[in-house]
Amino acid sequence: MRNRIVRGVAGTFILISLLLSIYVNINWLWFTAFVGANLLQSSITKWCLLEDILKKFGVSDSD
Repeated sequence: MRNRIVRGVAGTFILISLLLSIYVNINWLWFTAFVGANLLQSSITKWCLLEDILKKFGVSDSD
């Protein structure tokens, strides 16, 4: 479940920042790049801050 939440949050952040870059300011693309860099970092190091936060809130790892 945690994995699905992390992917859902990342996807939501990317889509929102893309919309903000179109309608508000192009600099919102930096936020998109930040989310992408965090996804890349977590795939290499196998560590994700959001997973740790969800674990502390008691979200289970199973589906």
